[in-house]
Amino acid sequence: MGGRSYFFNAVAALFIILHLSPAARPAPRPSKSDMQFIKTSCQTTSYPQLCTISLSGYASKIHSSPKILAETALSIAFSTARSTSTAITKLSKTRNLKPREAAAMSDCVEALGNSVDELQMSIEEMKNPESRSFGLQMSNIQTWVSAALTYEDTCMDGFDEIAMNGKVKDKVRGHILRVEPMTSIALALVNHYAAGQTGSP
Repeated sequence: MGGRSYFFNAVAALFIILHLSPAARPAPRPSKSDMQFIKTSCQTTSYPQLCTISLSGYASKIHSSPKILAETALSIAFSTARSTSTAITKLSKTRNLKPREAAAMSDCVEALGNSVDELQMSIEEMKNPESRSFGLQMSNIQTWVSAALTYEDTCMDGFDEIAMNGKVKDKVRGHILRVEPMTSIALALVNHYAAGQTGSP
């Protein structure tokens, strides 16, 4: 995972920005302090460059709020997971797949669907701070985002274990390389937010 190149990070960020809905797209003209907050926060993730690229456009919305930063990262991860799930579902209908290939595709579609569900629950929980104690709320979110990441890794692992049509496999890998880093970033920023709080958001 650590050997994945900046090229994939840049491609992932471009894909994410282009596929977000207009209402979710970044706000303009961030200040230098807003940008520095994102850059510094992204150093806590495994993908600091991709994190900065993906979130810097939202700096004027995030300002210096770890909570809004985590919420924004979750929203981007969710949007990316949802579009990835749709793309893999289409790929699963590729003709002439061998039985093991079709089985791996089916497992991947299910795993990504589960990932989308886990991220959606996390977003809803993040926006409902009055539902339970802060500690329990964050524990739930951390568990769900971690599960989403596991589902995404499981999808790719299934393809690594079999010989498969090169073009289809490359397409699957490309989609997973977009979504898995964003979910990892979201989890790291959620963890950072949770660790920085003493009992209330």
